[in-house]
Amino acid sequence: MDLFKTRDHVADFDGYVADYAALSAKTRATLKNRLAVPYGPRPNEVMDLFFPPVMTKACPIHLFIHGGYWRMFSKDDFSFIADNVTDCGAIAAIMDYDLMPNVRMEVIVAQVRRAFSWLHENAETFGGDPARMTVGGHSAGAQLASFTFSTEQKTPLPKSALLLSGVYDLKPLQNSFLEPLIAITDEEVKKFSPLDLQHRSGPEVFIAYGDQETEPFAKQAQEFCEHLKKHGSKSSVLALASTNHMSAVKDMGRSDSMIGQMLQSAIKLS
Repeated sequence: MDLFKTRDHVADFDGYVADYAALSAKTRATLKNRLAVPYGPRPNEVMDLFFPPVMTKACPIHLFIHGGYWRMFSKDDFSFIADNVTDCGAIAAIMDYDLMPNVRMEVIVAQVRRAFSWLHENAETFGGDPARMTVGGHSAGAQLASFTFSTEQKTPLPKSALLLSGVYDLKPLQNSFLEPLIAITDEEVKKFSPLDLQHRSGPEVFIAYGDQETEPFAKQAQEFCEHLKKHGSKSSVLALASTNHMSAVKDMGRSDSMIGQMLQSAIKLS
């Protein structure tokens, strides 16, 4: 059995996908927002901004990067993350990016860095504080979020990062169900596996995964935490009880969940 094929390990996979869409539609109808704000020149280089109900001063900004093995989902599926972000007084930025195999991973990583830089440079135009930025992501989005504080990213840096159910070593994916779908290359494994890269020590990094996820997610989370510590980063790792790969990110939108509380803790460090 393919340990990376989430559909085979989460019984109600399609139900979770439907829940994401329904919750996100409600969020867009409820929260004050600015939708499809461009952060770059490509059609998919847009993000949605969601605002807390009261903004008496410049607010922290949290950038969320969705997963989907770099090949599925969009920002519209994860608007619900903004419920929890805005609940603690921060602005949520939910970004889109181009998907593989239409582009290669190099393009997507550049888009994540571009989005983060755009938020920093333009924060004051939408009530954000450029000195109080954090980042988070789920699954492939966690891997992508790590490139906002890798050594190639000179400035700016997030104050903290919350990486949920991430893939930090791409090599095993070359022999997974993804091979005929996105065909990760040897060069991409070398350039974009966070476990093989150096990272800047500024941000505090919170790493989490569900205790019902398959072995590679648990193993890579533990390994990446130790990898960051060796580079001088303050990092921690937590297994979320009674949580699978799909429920983990759904819970991130709830302030009463463990991962939701971790998100708020990460934002409050900014």
